[in-house]
This record gives sequence, structure tokens and C-alpha cells, in this order.
Amino acid sequence: MDIDITEKQETFINSTAFETLFGRSSRADGKSYGQLVDALLYALKYPKSKQIIFRRTFTDLEKSLIRVSLEFYPREVADYNSSKHIWRFKNGSIIDFGYIDKENDVYQYQSAEYDVIRFDELTHFTQYMYTYMISRCRGANNYPKRIKSSTNPGGVGHSWVKEFFIDIGEPNKTHDVVLETGETTTRIFIPSLVQDNIFLLQKDPDYVRRLDNLPEKERKALKYGDWDIFDGQFFTEFNRNIHVCSPFVIPKDWKRYRTRDYGLDMTAVLWVAQDWNNHLWVYKELHESDLIVSEAAKKINDMTDEDENIVIDYAPPDLWNRNKDTGKSTADIFAENGQYLSKADNNRVSGWLAVHEWLKVYEDEQGQKTSSLHIFNNCLNLIKYLPVLQHDEKNPNDVATEPHEPTHITDALRYICTMWQAPMVKKVSLPQGFYTSTELQDLGYKDTETPININVAKPISTRRRR
Repeated sequence: MDIDITEKQETFINSTAFETLFGRSSRADGKSYGQLVDALLYALKYPKSKQIIFRRTFTDLEKSLIRVSLEFYPREVADYNSSKHIWRFKNGSIIDFGYIDKENDVYQYQSAEYDVIRFDELTHFTQYMYTYMISRCRGANNYPKRIKSSTNPGGVGHSWVKEFFIDIGEPNKTHDVVLETGETTTRIFIPSLVQDNIFLLQKDPDYVRRLDNLPEKERKALKYGDWDIFDGQFFTEFNRNIHVCSPFVIPKDWKRYRTRDYGLDMTAVLWVAQDWNNHLWVYKELHESDLIVSEAAKKINDMTDEDENIVIDYAPPDLWNRNKDTGKSTADIFAENGQYLSKADNNRVSGWLAVHEWLKVYEDEQGQKTSSLHIFNNCLNLIKYLPVLQHDEKNPNDVATEPHEPTHITDALRYICTMWQAPMVKKVSLPQGFYTSTELQDLGYKDTETPININVAKPISTRRRR
């Protein structure tokens, strides 16, 4: 039979990398078609081969991949079983359609073996879903084993997909990538713009014009495949050039705080300093899993210097829930280790609004862009996870809790941002009189360290403390 494909679809089909990403820019450029053509050719070439194609839900599958496959897979070579969602070929090959909606859904495939595993809309999946299913790409035959994916920019997995495929180097080139385990894999990113789909442009020449009418953000993502555009991103104001800084010695007279989110799955702690201008500086972090409370407490103590003098140690209210067997709470065990916690407000919506306020970018007195929250560049996990938080689908004012890994360290940040509302910039006039340096600092005026005498009331730039 004759199958029409684009040049980029052909590159995708012929890729020999273990992990291939077909990065599409438009939702109307036939990426599902490319996946299905590749799966069909593989099934015909390798008898008794096994493949599976994933979407997040079966509803997504039925509206896209399954519907398209029913339109052009030839019945003389394969039959479709609608109850089991499987294509069976005359030569013994199979193509399954599967879903992974929640991370625990991967365990329904824990005994499965596939020669090729395919993800359609890869950025809809979490990193854990993807890496777990890679372990199911196996078999006793000598057929080539592949992970082949297609996607658009944006979605819950945007950040890790960008890290895995976009940031590794030049596109259209296979790269050797060293994994955390020390093993190596090969990856390639094959970008494809709507302009590459000549079949679409021939049938609908006005499609590109309609893209030009979209707002700038959507136009860049859909027309140009811009991976710096992040659909669904919660903290769009985060800017590494503004919010992240190089470490410096924290002045001894700055107040120090700790803020934490604790669970056996992750201990996340931030050390935060507050300057006399009411800016917060996150200068150290702990981000480690599988620590029981006493181990976490020891780790925190080991990371806290004697001269840090933590004035308040924030934690979520659930740490005060008592264990039925011991009668002790998590907060009690931390207290036994010298860490006396203060309950933070755990209202999620107001908490995230507070983080927005702290991250808000403004111009300082010198006309430079800055914010009231700063993060030392050694706080790798906070820097990594803060910009990848997504809006919750049911409550756009809240952060999505899936994937779960980014929520621990960012929850810790939320607690201190909630308890310390962001400062407001305000011009005030000080009455005539004599002011000590301490009084001026209490007013938020940071530009002098010596007493001054004000004979004439005049505007002084201060920051009002809440």
C-alpha cells in the first residue's frame, strides 16, 4: 500500500536512537499519524513483535490514535479488538493501546515486555511514568528496542522533557547521554514545525495565518515550537536572571529562619535570611528522601551552623498530629532534637498568592529589575522545581499535586512566604529630629549605618514592614 509521509516523519521513522522525541509545534500537523505509520511498519517488518502506544487516558486514545488507526490500517494484514484495545497482525505482531493517568498506573505493566514503547504527547506524562516504562522495553528476540515519543511544548512534563531532549545539544543529531546510574543511552530530538507538513498546508493554506492571529505566547509555541514557552506554568514571573544569585556571606545581624516540609518520601528544608530591607534570601536547602524523623533532625542540625541563630522554624500543621502508638507527634521528635517548630498557615491558595507577591519583579531606585525574594544558586532543587509547578486543573488558583516531587521544596517556600507577607515599596517623609542607625533600620532605611539629624522633613526611600 502507498503511505504519504513528510520528510520529518521519515526521519522519525528511521531514527536508530534508543529514545526519540518528535517535537511538534502544532496540534494539527499529523504527529499521531507519524507514530501510527512507524508502528505499522515496525509490526510488518518484525513478526511477533510487541508495541504499545500510551496516552494519559483511554478517552484521549479513542479520540485520536485509535480513530486514526481505524481509518488507514489495512484489514488484510491486521484486525482490531475494540474490547482489548489491541491490533493483531497476521504475522503475530501486536500493537497495544494503553493509558497512564496516575503514577501508580505504571504497575499494571510491571510484568510486560515490549520491543517498542510509544508516548503520544510526552509532556502530559511525569518523568517517573516515562522512566519506569523504559524498564519494560525488553525481550528475548534480537529486534531493535526503542522508546519513541511525540509531543508539543507545554504540559506537566514540559520541564523534564526539555531537559532530556532539548537541552542536550543540537537537534536532529543523536547524542550519547550518561544517566545517573552511570549507564548511557542515546537520545535525539527531531523538531518539526507546521511549515514542514506540506499535506496540511496544501489542504488548509490559511492555517498558518490563523496561527498568526493567536496571542504571542501561543503563537510562539504552536508556530515556532518555542520550548521556552510553558503552558500551564504557575509562577510565570520566575526569572533565573533576577531571582537567582551567587552566594555571599550573610551578615550576622540578618534574621535567620528555617522552613520545612517533612514526609518519609521527602525531607525538604530551606534556610532563609531576612535583610533590613525585608528581602528574603534562600541560602541553603536540604532535599532528601527516606529519612525517618530522627535522621532528618540530625541532618538538619548537621547542616545548621552554631552561629546561624534560627529565630523561627516553620512547619505545616500536620506535623503536630500525634501517632496513636507512641502518643508523640513529628513535631515532638524534632523538638527532642532541639528544633522547636512554629505552625505555618497551610492555606494553599493564599500561600501561593504570597509566593507570587514575593516573586513579583519591580524596578529598584537605580532602575534595575529585582524582586523581594532571592535564591542562592546552590539551592538546586528549589531552582529546578519552582518554575515547573503547574496550575491545578480543577482549581487554577492552586498548584497541581502531580507530579508530586516538585511540591515538597516549594511547599516549604510557601510556608515562609505566607508567614512573612511581601514588603511594599513606599516613599515617606520622616519628621524633623535625631535618628539613630537602629531606628532607621527599624524603619527599613538601609542606606546609612550612622545616626543622622534631620533638620528639614524630606522624603526618604523606605520600605514599610508588615
